[in-house]
Amino acid sequence: MQKHTIIAGEVIEAANKEFRDKFGVDSYLALARDIALYHHEKWNGKGYPYGLSGQDIPLAARIVALADVYDALRSKRPYKEPWSHEDAMREIIRQSGEHFDPVIVEAFIELEDRFCEISKTYSIISQKAPPYTGWR
Repeated sequence: MQKHTIIAGEVIEAANKEFRDKFGVDSYLALARDIALYHHEKWNGKGYPYGLSGQDIPLAARIVALADVYDALRSKRPYKEPWSHEDAMREIIRQSGEHFDPVIVEAFIELEDRFCEISKTYSIISQKAPPYTGWR
């Protein structure tokens, strides 16, 4: 499971390399690579795949890490019911300085109403979506 970040990072980097070789600059895929590769790192260094900590974790990955956890907590899964917005907020705040960058958590608190609104909107849409049938 922990290798999914490395595999995704390598695939995206290969695509970005082709762009860079052709045009001499990185594409948006360089940012996507950082997100895919580092979004499971934790502020305290106890994440994966490399155990990076603090500001050694790219900013985009620190932002997506919080959004990813919020979405996972708020979403129904085969093994759990969705958490309320309030419970998800408490958990994220509790993990400030451990899992999450405290500055990112402060920004999240400022925008919590927007997170809640987006979560409600997309949870309704996802319930109406047809079942996934795989790539064709």
